[in-house]
Amino acid sequence: MSLLEGKTILVTGVSNRWSIATGIATALYAHGARLALTYQGERVQSEVRKLAAELGDAAVYECDVTADETLRALAANVGKLDGFVHSIAFVNKEDLTGKVYETSRSGFALALDISSYSLIALAAALRENLNDGASIIALTYYGATAIVPNYNIAGIAKAALESIVRYLAFDLGERGIRVNAISAGPIKTASSRQVAGFSTMLIKVAAAAPLRRNVTPADVGNYAVFLCSDLARAITADVHFVDGGYHVMGMFPDPAEAGR
Repeated sequence: MSLLEGKTILVTGVSNRWSIATGIATALYAHGARLALTYQGERVQSEVRKLAAELGDAAVYECDVTADETLRALAANVGKLDGFVHSIAFVNKEDLTGKVYETSRSGFALALDISSYSLIALAAALRENLNDGASIIALTYYGATAIVPNYNIAGIAKAALESIVRYLAFDLGERGIRVNAISAGPIKTASSRQVAGFSTMLIKVAAAAPLRRNVTPADVGNYAVFLCSDLARAITADVHFVDGGYHVMGMFPDPAEAGR
């Protein structure tokens, strides 16, 4: 039985075949969901449309979360939804290295606006589109609650995002709408490669995680299927780790000794 048969889910943040959002969209489609995808900017529109054609001719909409008029247009055109996935974040590259106290006021505002407030903006714009019992999923990262060198303001923005998840869960819960976050382990994407030292991070996490491997967009997509399904209808206001268990580790083995 398809877990998402008859459900329509909007996935934001799809930009290329290797993004986490694409992994989620692929898994949702495999389990029967009808999809709608968004793109931000002409630069990625053609790639998103190609992916949409492979995912059941998913509807495609422009969505710039910093522009309220595009959010209103999205709400006017997308129709009824059984959920949406927030996979949107942006931080200036210069703010992903060095010291947090070197973050500019404008860089802080930009990171929080796009990476955090955008979840509020989407929920507000789409609240009448959401069916009762719908599922909202946001993508977060371990750097929200623990120090990850060079993640810097991105981690602070993710901490704000996780708090927003909890407050939205309370505000929308009376309609049975669930709001959760998935905290994925490090995955090689266009965005993650902007973090200084990211390649080393992949090695260390694979060595230290109980499962002794990194996770994939497909792993994250499988968990998103569960959260969007009726099997998770009593689960809300939480952060769910899909990181091979890395977040529970308190002492890390030497990467050279991994697997012994």
